[in-house]
Amino acid sequence: MRFFEDIQIGQRRELGAYTFTAEAIKTFAAKFDPQRFHLDEEEGRKSLFGGLAASGWHVGSACMGLIVADNQRQAKETAARGDEVAIWGPSPGFRDLRWMKPVLSGDSVSFASEIVDKRTSSSRPGWGIVQAITTGTNQRGEEVYSITATAFVPMREAGG
Repeated sequence: MRFFEDIQIGQRRELGAYTFTAEAIKTFAAKFDPQRFHLDEEEGRKSLFGGLAASGWHVGSACMGLIVADNQRQAKETAARGDEVAIWGPSPGFRDLRWMKPVLSGDSVSFASEIVDKRTSSSRPGWGIVQAITTGTNQRGEEVYSITATAFVPMREAGG
């Protein structure tokens, strides 16, 4: 994980891909979003989606899982080099969550994040606030997911 000073606007990070299987779609939906077009192939075909569709919350959760896995990978690489690992703070929120196209059974969505803004925190000395837009693109090159999120990021030196 990087410190605030090491992060640049425009910096892009490929997070990986997740394939939405029928089983995973139904399992997630049964627990968290039990709507007919997420639970049954025929109901999905008859819906506006035209097939068994993943819940938008499933898409967001898959994205978050890839973000955490990439953060853990970066932290291990940083520690292996003998460098200090920056421990990020919580997110104060997000905005502009969009599900542009349905994610159907069999779709593989690749996620990437780009830094769009950064500033020092006026209320928390020693911390910066970073804003990133994370997108998901299916195997046909169609953008299916987008979210703008912020996170508290520690500065290497307090007051820096």
